[in-house]
Amino acid sequence: MLGAKVDVLPFLQKVSEELGRINPSEVHALADAIFECYEHKRTVFICGNGGSGSNASHFCEDLGKGTLRREDFDNDQKKRLRVLSLTDNTPYILAWGNDEGFDRVFLEQLKNLAQPKDLLIAISGSGNSPNVLRAVEWANKQGLKTFGCTGFGGGKLRGLAQHNLHVDLDDMGIVESVHLTVFHWVVDNMYKRISL
Repeated sequence: MLGAKVDVLPFLQKVSEELGRINPSEVHALADAIFECYEHKRTVFICGNGGSGSNASHFCEDLGKGTLRREDFDNDQKKRLRVLSLTDNTPYILAWGNDEGFDRVFLEQLKNLAQPKDLLIAISGSGNSPNVLRAVEWANKQGLKTFGCTGFGGGKLRGLAQHNLHVDLDDMGIVESVHLTVFHWVVDNMYKRISL
């Protein structure tokens, strides 16, 4: 936790430095994968735990609403991006977690909803969250495209996902902040492609 060691300005400088180290081709690949789903009426699923789960919910909301112009809100003919955060169905998550184990909470939702060629965006700062890994393993076998968003060394997720957005840093808070900043650019890019 860098903020426990340094004052605010050095902390913000470190965040800025890490943003500058992001591989732009990974960000473009994420945007392209989402746009491909939009073009072919496929579904984007997003999952994560803790702060990454919050980022999954935030990214989902922004992709679903923030890619539309206000004048399209009441336009029933406007094609919309199909996107769902697997972190947000609390009763379903609690039922599977309580009855069968927390490692199944994302996997089982995908079994109900996913189709081949859909996209799973799996967010895990450590890259080692068992429920995220199980979902990605299943998605790979079922013909979904998988995209891992990781930090630290990337963990198992970096090798398991077909595509990656990696923040090479050992600070969970900054990793999550960088992920969210990148997601905001992706949303803006989707707005440009979908609604402008």
